[in-house]
Amino acid sequence: MTLNTAAPGSIGFVGLGHLGKLLAHSLLRAGYQLTVHDLSKQSASSLLVEGARWAETPREVAFGNTCVITCLPSPAAVSRCLEGESGVLAGMEPGTTWIDMSTNDFAEVQRIAGLAAELGISCLEAPVTGGVHTAAVGEITALVGGKRECFDRHEQLLNSMCEPVIYIGDLGSASTLKVITNMLAFMNQWAAGEALMLAKAAGIDLRLAYEGIRNSSGNSWSFEVETQLVLNGSYDFSFTLDLACKDFGLAYQLGRTLGVPLEVAGHVEQIFQRARATYGGQAWSTQVVKLLEDSMGKDLRAPGFPASLFPRDESATAA
Repeated sequence: MTLNTAAPGSIGFVGLGHLGKLLAHSLLRAGYQLTVHDLSKQSASSLLVEGARWAETPREVAFGNTCVITCLPSPAAVSRCLEGESGVLAGMEPGTTWIDMSTNDFAEVQRIAGLAAELGISCLEAPVTGGVHTAAVGEITALVGGKRECFDRHEQLLNSMCEPVIYIGDLGSASTLKVITNMLAFMNQWAAGEALMLAKAAGIDLRLAYEGIRNSSGNSWSFEVETQLVLNGSYDFSFTLDLACKDFGLAYQLGRTLGVPLEVAGHVEQIFQRARATYGGQAWSTQVVKLLEDSMGKDLRAPGFPASLFPRDESATAA
């Protein structure tokens, strides 16, 4: 993680969920002056203790700041936050920048960026990927879209939260790639559950099955990281089935728009919808594998795997 060595800037930040809170803490550690807002002031408590200032509305979060960052759960939430008399855009000055770190719809990002441009406000999209736990230590990947000169001006700011920071191209390209990466992760998540259940049915020790697959051509990031939480039984990936279904929907919509058949993705998307209907939208996304466990009457548990991927000293911050 690259720390800010220039004069600290003044940043506004909206959206203090599992991910946003960790990104905001990184900005404070890097020396930025931070103003924050969320639907719940309680979500900002640890940030306020460390010196952040609270804003009562999205509009207020923009006052006096050179850049406003949003990290919100859906395209609709981003639109509500940015638009209207109490929205972020109403409080921003010409020459400032809006950076959206949400997993957003590429068309919606471009639409709001057009509104911002009419006000003289620049825009970058910077969705992040790699697991919420990596944001705790500044090692989450940022995919960035927007004008290159705007990216160059804010690369240091993004580096204070993320590593690596990868410039993808024009506005909309990063949002597109983000939903593609999430789609792949969800498909791998379900496939990993099937693979482990097959190993268990064959009488193979699941600890050894995990190590064998992890060191084989069948490995993936999702298998190596998320499967540990299934084997522990906590499923606690800090990413909900509601969010997974939302992101799957964005990917499927993209496929329809571009005329790309997503046959396997469509099947797995329905499995995630069934998991949400069964366990609730606030259940962790890895709990999709429990559908298989329940149907087989066998759990996929093995000793020695962690209940959480967060470093011990960051777990309270992530809550």
